[in-house]
Parts: sequence; C-alpha cells; structure tokens
Amino acid sequence: MHRTHTCGELSLKNLGEQVTLSGWVQKSRDLGGTTFIDVRDRYGLTQLVVNTDDAADLRTKVKDLGREFVIKVKGTVVERSNKNPKIPTGEIEIKVSDLEILNVAKLPPFMIEDETDGGDELRMKYRYLDLRRNPVRNNLILRHKMAQEIRKYLDAQGFLEVETPVLIKSTPEGARDFVVPSRMNPGEFYALPQSPQTFKQLLMVSGFDRYFQIVKCFRDEDLRADRQPEFTQIDCEMAFIEQEDILNMFEGLTRHMFKNVKGIEFNDFPRMHYADAMRLYGSDKPDIRFGMQFVSLTPALSEGEGEDLVKGFGFPVFDNAEFVVGINAKGAATYTRKQLDELTDFVKRPQIGATGLIYMRHNEDGTLKSSVDKFYDEEQLKKWSAAFATDPGDLVLILAGGKDKVRKQLNELRLEMGNRLGLRDKNTFAPLWVIDFPLLEWDEETERYHAMHHPFTSPKPEDIPLLDSYPGNVRANAYDLVINGTEIGGGSIRIHDRKLQSIMFKHLGFSPEEAQKQFGFLLEAFEYGAPPHGGIAFGFDRLVSILAGLDTIRDVIAFPKNNSGRDVMIDSPSTIDDKQKKELFIETTV
Repeated sequence: MHRTHTCGELSLKNLGEQVTLSGWVQKSRDLGGTTFIDVRDRYGLTQLVVNTDDAADLRTKVKDLGREFVIKVKGTVVERSNKNPKIPTGEIEIKVSDLEILNVAKLPPFMIEDETDGGDELRMKYRYLDLRRNPVRNNLILRHKMAQEIRKYLDAQGFLEVETPVLIKSTPEGARDFVVPSRMNPGEFYALPQSPQTFKQLLMVSGFDRYFQIVKCFRDEDLRADRQPEFTQIDCEMAFIEQEDILNMFEGLTRHMFKNVKGIEFNDFPRMHYADAMRLYGSDKPDIRFGMQFVSLTPALSEGEGEDLVKGFGFPVFDNAEFVVGINAKGAATYTRKQLDELTDFVKRPQIGATGLIYMRHNEDGTLKSSVDKFYDEEQLKKWSAAFATDPGDLVLILAGGKDKVRKQLNELRLEMGNRLGLRDKNTFAPLWVIDFPLLEWDEETERYHAMHHPFTSPKPEDIPLLDSYPGNVRANAYDLVINGTEIGGGSIRIHDRKLQSIMFKHLGFSPEEAQKQFGFLLEAFEYGAPPHGGIAFGFDRLVSILAGLDTIRDVIAFPKNNSGRDVMIDSPSTIDDKQKKELFIETTV
C-alpha cells in the first residue's frame, strides 16, 4: 500500500495512528539533532520528523533526499510542538519509522512554491512541474468544480449533454479555420469546429429541445491574454423559447455558479442596449463596477446630445474634430503634471492611437483650471463643469477625433483610470446583459456586410423590412453577458425559416449556389419543421479566470499554448515527414 492517507487530511484526531504517506519532497531542513521534511501531494502538505537516535539507514536515506524526490513514508502521527496554523495539517507531524525513495528527481529549473522564480516561458516549458504549484493546481480544481456545477444546474433544468463532431466542414464566416487533410478523400479537408453552431441547431430540429455541451472549439487567430487557439465553451441551445427565456435561464446558471463555487450572490442583472453601451462607455462590454460615463461636448443630434461647448473658440483640435468627449475622474484633481503626462503617453500608444489629451481640474477651492485656458475662459469652463457634474477634487479628461475611433480610445482611458483609482476590485463582480446588437457590420476591406454574431442570428421582426433599404440599421435578437468588462457569453435567437435564412445569406454576399454548397444541409433541415430556437455560448476559460481573479486564461488551462500558438513543452506545432505528407496528398518541398 502506497498510502493510507493523503498529505492534506491528518489532524489531531489521528494522534497515535500508524500511517503511510506518499508524495514529493517540498523541502528538507537539517537542524542538527532533528531533520524536518515537508512531503506534498495534490491534497496538501505534511511535516515529517527524523531524529538522530533513529535507525542509521533511515538517517542515511534522509540525507540523500532532494527537492521533488518521490518518497513513501511510514510513521506515527504525533502532535507538533511548533504548530503551523496556515495549513490544515499544521497541528501534527509524522514521526518516521521507514522511508522509501520511489524515484529521484533532478533539481527543478524553478522553485515549486506559491511565489515562484520561474518566468512564463520557463514554466510553460516545464508545465508538468508548474502544475505542482498550489496556485495553478487550485485554478484547475476551481475549473473542475465549476464544470460540475454547470452540469448539475443544466441537468436539473432538463438539458441533455450531446457530443457533436470535431471533424466538420470549413465555412467562410468568422475566424480562420484549422484544417485537417483527409487521406481517404484526396485534396479534401475537414475543419476543426469554431463552435458547434449548426449541429446544435440541427439538434433543435431533431426535437432535442434543451442541449448543452462543455466543448472544445478551435480558431486560428492572433492570440492575447484571453485567447487560445483551442478553448472551451459552455454551449447551449433551447427550442420553443423567446429571448427572455434565454436571459432568465442563463442568468440562473450564472447565479448558481457564483453562489455554489464562490459564495457570491447577485442582486440583479441590469440590461443595456448596445447603442447605449457604445454612447456611454465606448464599448459593447462595459465594466459597470464604476461610473465615469462618457459626456459629449459636441452636438450629436442623432443621439439627442446637447449643445456644442467647445467649437468656435479658436482651438483647432476641437474645431476640426468630429466628436469631443470626456470622462469625470472623481477625486483625481490632485494628479501631478507627471501623472497627466503618463496618461497622455498612455492614450498616444499605437494600440490606442489618440493624438493628445485635454484636461480640466475642479480644484478644492472651487476654481477651474484646464490645459487649454488660452482658448476657454472661466465662464466656458463652468459649462464644462456642469456637463460633467464635477465637484471640487474632480479631474475631467477629454479626447477628440472621429466618433467611433475616439469612443474606443476613451474606453481604454476610462479602464486605465478605473485601475489607477482602485475601482476595478477583482473581488467585486458586476454582471450586465448587453442586448439589441446590430445584425450586420460593414467591412471596409471587403466592402460588404458581415454578420456581427454569425449568419444564423435572427433580426428583430420589426426590422426585417429594413434589410433591403437600410441593412446597417437592422437590430439582431442577440445578447451578450458581460462581467467586469469581459464578455463571458454571447448568443441569439436563431433564424428557423428557410426563406429568411436565404435572405440573410444574400445580404452577406453569398450567391444561392454558395449558400447551398456551404449550408444546404441546414436550409434543407428547415423545410422539415424547425421550431423557434435560440441559445448562448459561455467562454468557460474566461469565466474560470474571472472567478480565479486572473487577467489571463492560460493559468486555468492545464496545458496552454504561448502567445505564438506554440506548446513549448511538447514543441508543437512541428513538421511531419515526407511519408505522411505523401499519404495525405500534400506536396513535399525539397
């Protein structure tokens, strides 16, 4: 028997018991007359003790121990004289009677401690060692618990977990596909699924009215902190429902996960129209843990905003701008010139692209001071103050430029100020439904419309007549769940009528022949009685990372890729030999 107990379960109630433990040596401390050894497994850590009066062969084995040696020990549970309240086993230790080295270990390339000295690339290369560290292991335990709670909730609501194919057909919409050559069908390729979208719709046609799957998906796109080439979705679909049914069902799932995994309960899930999210926050996934909503200083009559407060005063940056907009950073009027220069440099970064930053202080004595006092007198600044509802101690930050571009820039500045002012607490969670997205978005490069979500999203019934005349004004029956400024899930009510789906394909630039070739199976299925249906997909990796308080999804994935899409541990992707290429009818190069 390799163990009677794990390294995380013994306590004072086990005093006097003869036990066997197995695990890895965390560290060994020789204090002269006594040697203490910490042995660790997945469940925790237990202290072992060996004295100078113990058997000579035992003392010899102890001297040979190194970090990460795999050992098996037998001994008696005794009470510790110096207790450690930080660990569950901190009141006891094992008086060792026998020790067996099961396997020796090389010195690890980094410290296997909570606070390690290993950089990202090194830890990725030796991921199997990184997974021994408590923070990473705890993230995977959290992931497991969340998956269990998801299944528990959806099963109770009548959902069936159904597996869909991994080798499917490549489609032109969305991100680039990963493709797989078919040996038995020369010159033809499978694609790995970006999502199980069409299959879950076919399941609705089949009468499986509540489907879910915790499923791997694949997208060949540039990576960042919250993206991996392969990722996991909580994929769900329901039939005979309307949008309200979906929102209520998955609001319930989110409440269930947070309550049962983190002990957190939400008061409500506010809803915000896409147009309002862009107007007030410059983002379709606003972080509503704090205010700092946008205030326009130029008229935008189509959006019902107020009088022009900045143009016509001789300041060319504002006079030549389509849009001037700002935020009120409450309590930040004490910012120094150095801090303001840092903010200016921040918005000028290439990934943000602003040309400069204007500010106005509302000083504690009530006076107003701006970086453009040369052009705007105190009376005009008072109008700015009224527009931003400033109080003494507030700092107004203003950007100017093209409307869409400057809103995105100000969104980045708002989030940066939220960080600097401590308003984005990782232990505070603010959910939000964003609804009524545009159905289509114009792509300047291809000079045609693309589906903002995907081609199967249903337009709002009242907007269908606009498809031919004003396609850009058509709203979708689509919705995103946002938590703390991160899109956690997104979905829509689907088109279930062949005629409407064909119209949608036409507006996306598909000829009837192309639509039939790509999606003929779905169009034909709609002719056999497709029910009204809709669904949602949650980014499982993102959701786990938010509950874990992390900015990246890599540490909630057991074996992630790096920012170049490589697995540096197994050195993948890699080349294949000419024989394999020949079997797959792939041309070889000399």
